[in-house]
Amino acid sequence: MIWGSRNDDGGTEQGADGPIPGRRGRVRVRRHPWVRTGGTAVALLAAFSLTLTGCSDADDSGGPESAAAPDEAAPTPSPTPSPTRSHPLSQAPATVPAVREHEAARGPGWKKAADSAVVVAKGSEQLADEGRLIAQELDLGYRGVNTARAGDVELALAGSGPAESYTVTTRDGRVRITGPDQAGVFYGTRTLKQAVRTGGAMPEGVVRDRPDRPQRGLNVDIARKHFTAEWIEDRLREMADLKLNQLGLHFSDDQAWRIESETHPEIVTDPHLTKAEIRRILALAERLHIDVFGEIDSPGHLGAVLRAYPQLQLRNVQGVPRQGAIDISKPQSAELIDELLREYTALFGGRWFHVGADEYQALTVSDPAASYPQLATAAREKYGAGADIQDLAEGWLNDRAAVVRDAGKIPKAWNDGFFTGGTVTAAKDIEVEYWTGKEIGMRPPVEYLAEGRKVVNLNDEYLYYVLGEPNEFVYPTGRRIYEEWTPLVLRGSDPVPARYSDQILGGRFAIWCDLADSQTQAQVAAGIRRPLQATAQKLWDPRPPQQTWEQFTALADRATG
Repeated sequence: MIWGSRNDDGGTEQGADGPIPGRRGRVRVRRHPWVRTGGTAVALLAAFSLTLTGCSDADDSGGPESAAAPDEAAPTPSPTPSPTRSHPLSQAPATVPAVREHEAARGPGWKKAADSAVVVAKGSEQLADEGRLIAQELDLGYRGVNTARAGDVELALAGSGPAESYTVTTRDGRVRITGPDQAGVFYGTRTLKQAVRTGGAMPEGVVRDRPDRPQRGLNVDIARKHFTAEWIEDRLREMADLKLNQLGLHFSDDQAWRIESETHPEIVTDPHLTKAEIRRILALAERLHIDVFGEIDSPGHLGAVLRAYPQLQLRNVQGVPRQGAIDISKPQSAELIDELLREYTALFGGRWFHVGADEYQALTVSDPAASYPQLATAAREKYGAGADIQDLAEGWLNDRAAVVRDAGKIPKAWNDGFFTGGTVTAAKDIEVEYWTGKEIGMRPPVEYLAEGRKVVNLNDEYLYYVLGEPNEFVYPTGRRIYEEWTPLVLRGSDPVPARYSDQILGGRFAIWCDLADSQTQAQVAAGIRRPLQATAQKLWDPRPPQQTWEQFTALADRATG
């Protein structure tokens, strides 16, 4: 719709194509705001208005006012006040992930002006970091705690919505971003940043947005391949713009131990990350609202530790060592791993820590008790006559989880560390990180859900980027994630029943470096870019996408660079 309007000074009028010179004493046609131009709607105009200014009751000769010429329109009263010029109805900002709700409005939206700045509302002083960052990214001024002016972006803690939700209100040439917590306001600034990149402006109207799942992230195997601190920091920035909030670092495995240790420096492999570099990573992550947690995988995948402590390596009845497996019948094994858990839970901070628990090789032989009688004896001594090696392994998981819990964190473990039918049951507060159903004896995800457990999705069918593509793995392209996967698809390509949805906390895309030299750091970063974008979209909003894959990738290129 296009409406005419008169400026208050009677001078310049805004038309469809720009300013129209003021025409004092001339006939002016106005359309009512509810009438469309063209078509039959024009016939419904209530009136045409005539504005006459500077006219007297007589002509210049002193005689009576001349009658209107036959071809001139008859004057009618002018409505007051006159409507303002309208803009097309706004469209939702183009972002990745897409916003869940946009209330369209008519208006110019927000564009950066020469004197535009970011301000923080009074009482929301803790948003200073978020304000400074978006000001830097959009090349705006930053005026701290202040009153918003025309052209400004204002950040405020307000409302009582879900965690990480936010509202962006754009009107009167200003943007106001609010949320119930700092993370939500931060995500609102990500939407603003991408809207400016993709459309040059933040569209008029109101965005109301929230994530579908609380855990959304990336997992990186930095044990089998060394990644620099700078590479990890680049991934954090990439994740933040995609509204991902969790980074898991698998830093211990058979091949290497990749973070400096002060309690046991003898286990550390070169090259590795120093604690100073980890603290730098954590500081950046905190500013970007990403929780970074570490993983010490045990009782398997401990080859790097066992090279320094060969006396703790699991050996069968013939004395043959089992690769990566620690002997959990020995008290010294628990003492060593618990010392490391306490050291690294203190380093990482955050809400979680991962204790591994997958692929303990003692349980993969045909007769575990016959092969490892010391484990069978220890199980009976600790848990009773009916206990077996499975119970000893489950007890190991519970004991390591207790150390993590005592450090104030939520323990996580891989799904193949949770057993059923034994004397010992894994604690219910340990989050199940479901990755595989391919290995022999792996339980389907619905069994964990039926037990009331909380599950995180790392489905290796869709979310595993395995260097070198061994064991029938292929590099995911992102398209299958975008078109087929949702958080309910935990194993294979079939979703679990929707009634379990609330127990599925989210998911992470995972990089595993089985054949570490197959790709460089740069190649890994390029290879995960599309899958990570698709994962972010489906964790934020798992509904069927509104765009084709080709449209999505074109948008992602504009939105994220």
